[in-house]
Amino acid sequence: MRRKDKEVSTLEQIEEIIKEAKVCRLGLYEKDKDYPYIVPLNFGYSDKKLYFHSAKAGKKVEILKSNPRVCFEVDIALGLVKEESPCDWGNKFKSVIGFGTVSFLEDPTQKADAMHILMQNYSNDKHVFPEKALANTLVCVVDIEEMTGKQFL
Repeated sequence: MRRKDKEVSTLEQIEEIIKEAKVCRLGLYEKDKDYPYIVPLNFGYSDKKLYFHSAKAGKKVEILKSNPRVCFEVDIALGLVKEESPCDWGNKFKSVIGFGTVSFLEDPTQKADAMHILMQNYSNDKHVFPEKALANTLVCVVDIEEMTGKQFL
């Protein structure tokens, strides 16, 4: 990282940012294309794993089945910084970028556990996931291999 003064250096601090964020942007690479594909997601995080859910078909799923390697980004916007010169304006933020590999959960108990982790990012309520709904939902886990954090406060 070029700006060491903005680096978030501990796993504990990185995880705090992830748990505070509400949207994860997943970067996918479609083979034989000249550009990446980025998708915003609702997500959950636990033990260096990201969880998200999806319909069982669609562009995102097709790409993940052909190339499960992904990058992700989460951020928290903390406000605009105005300076005298517009060239010096900026934003206060916290962010995390990481890399990993996606796999699909098949076991209904694992899927329900993952959905509970996901919902904890948005609600402290207890949730029941009907068996039929879980069967019709693709639940994905990103095994995180590397993460870095950055902040400007």
